[in-house]
Amino acid sequence: MRKPTHGDNMELINRITSRDNLNMAFKKVKKNKGAAGVDEKDIEATRIYLKEHSEEIIERIRSGKYKPQAVRRVNIPKPSGGTRKLGIPTITDRVIQQAVVQVLTPIFDVQFSEFSYGFRPNKSAHQAIEQARRYVEEGYTYVVDIDLEKFFDRVQHDKLMSIIYKTISDKPTLKLIRRFLQAGIMENGTIQANHEGTPQGGPLSPLLSNIILNELDRELEKRGLRFVRYADDSNIYVKSQKAGERVKKGVSEFIEKKLKLKVNEEKSAVGKPKARIFLGVSIYNMWGKTRIYVPKQTKKRLETKLKKLTNRNWGVSMEYRIEKINQLLQGWGNYFKIGDIQKYARKIDRHTRRRLRACRWKEWKKTSTKYRNLKRLGINANKAWRCANSRKGYWRTSNNPTLDYALNNNYWKELKLKCLSEIIS
Repeated sequence: MRKPTHGDNMELINRITSRDNLNMAFKKVKKNKGAAGVDEKDIEATRIYLKEHSEEIIERIRSGKYKPQAVRRVNIPKPSGGTRKLGIPTITDRVIQQAVVQVLTPIFDVQFSEFSYGFRPNKSAHQAIEQARRYVEEGYTYVVDIDLEKFFDRVQHDKLMSIIYKTISDKPTLKLIRRFLQAGIMENGTIQANHEGTPQGGPLSPLLSNIILNELDRELEKRGLRFVRYADDSNIYVKSQKAGERVKKGVSEFIEKKLKLKVNEEKSAVGKPKARIFLGVSIYNMWGKTRIYVPKQTKKRLETKLKKLTNRNWGVSMEYRIEKINQLLQGWGNYFKIGDIQKYARKIDRHTRRRLRACRWKEWKKTSTKYRNLKRLGINANKAWRCANSRKGYWRTSNNPTLDYALNNNYWKELKLKCLSEIIS
């Protein structure tokens, strides 16, 4: 075992619990918002609590006596179906976890592989996708897609702590990390002991997952394999189906025997990159160029969210509706602009405006209101009267040339509706 290189003589725990580090951690947690934990304290109540009890908390951490509260278990739907379990620590515990992360990240990050992109400084999902694209462009046209079954629930604490100990030896820091790992889980009002896993939901979990999966990265590098990893999503690129099957078998054995993790055989596979989804996109070759495209499943999720936001029966103001649409389009567009989606973006913009026209038409309700508003928007009296008296439904009327002219692109721009086609350009 390597001799620990950091954290002797309580150096680390003192840096973790320094005023500057804790204040920085609190600001970070406040910025990230998030729900309260089992103590039901929001950010303001936690601020007051920490102000009154900070000396006592710091002393307990430094002496190795601090005990985190149980995490609150919540289930959130996964895009691919099913649910993902999150463990929400109290805001106090999130601040302490963040303080640990701020000190340990520079120590461990230098050990991580350059092909690990998840939850690291100056690394991103876009960089991971671009690296995968380059592999395909270089002729590695088969991908070994390794899926770890319930990774965050299966990490063995002793295995993880033994890896951490290779780098740091500060006992209070090691004890604090183990205490966070072993914090109970509250579900349906009952607290259960936690003997394995690093529950998603706290700031410490991503760093711990990278620490243990760095062992996988180093093994792949030792075998001379070309890979990309983002958190627990690992893709290995090879030149043939046969090579892929061999690699899949060998890597799966390493993961299960050495890391004590479980490979999901149903979701893991060897295939062409265009048939696999990595970080929401797929890769394909066309006319000698390697491109990135957004698959139908990913687009469908956007369309489902837009449908809810443009539902005519949602009783909110148009301004609020547009604000929520803009937030969705901005986030989705910033991420997926890496793919070939220009044509799709224009289609989404047209469809969104039509659905909003139907919403506006319903808002106007009375024939007299429709007539008056159409005239105000530049429609002559005769056309405005015919359109206002139409007995067609809201959706059919939303495609009426008269209403389309009245509620044109400039109309929606004045209401500050964003266009997906402009966001990705």
